[in-house]
Amino acid sequence: MFRVIGISTVALALVACATEDTGRNSARAPVAATAVPTAAADSDSPSKSGVNIDPAIAKACGMPAPRFDFDSALITNSPPLDILAKCFISGPMKGKNLKLIGRADPRGTEDYNIALGQRRAGSVQNYLARQGLHEKRVLTISRGALDATGTNEKSWAEDRRVDVLLADKSD
Repeated sequence: MFRVIGISTVALALVACATEDTGRNSARAPVAATAVPTAAADSDSPSKSGVNIDPAIAKACGMPAPRFDFDSALITNSPPLDILAKCFISGPMKGKNLKLIGRADPRGTEDYNIALGQRRAGSVQNYLARQGLHEKRVLTISRGALDATGTNEKSWAEDRRVDVLLADKSD
C-alpha cells in the first residue's frame, strides 16, 4: 500500500516538474528565440501583440507590425521586419542605427518581465541579423512591464511588444 502511494507521489511530482512554468509567478532564465511562421489571421487576434515601429521609420520604410504571443519571445516570419531590415541595409535608413525596447504585460514578476522584454527585443534583433542587418547597428533594452497600462487581455496584448526607434548618437 505504501509502495503504491510512494510511486504515485513520485509520478505526480515528475508530472508537476515537467509542466511548463508560464513564469507568471516566478522568474525564468531567457531562452533563445527563433522565428516561426504564423497564419496571417493571427495579427488580428487579441491574444497577440507586436512590434511598435516608430512612425518616422514606418513612413520611411512603409510597413505593418509583426506579433508576439503571450509569454513568448517568438516572432513570425515577418514581412514587416524583412522590409525594416532592407530599409536599414540599402533603403532610406541606410547607415542609421536602431533601438529595440522590449516590453511585457504586468502579469509576471518584475524580474521575469524584464527578462521577457529582453528576449523579445533580442528576438527582433536576431531576426533582423538573419536578414543581413548587422547586430552592432541594433541596440536592445528591456522595460519589462514598467510602462504597462493593460487591465484585460485586449489591453495586455498592447503591452506585449517591442518598440522600434531610431537610435540616438548617445545610445
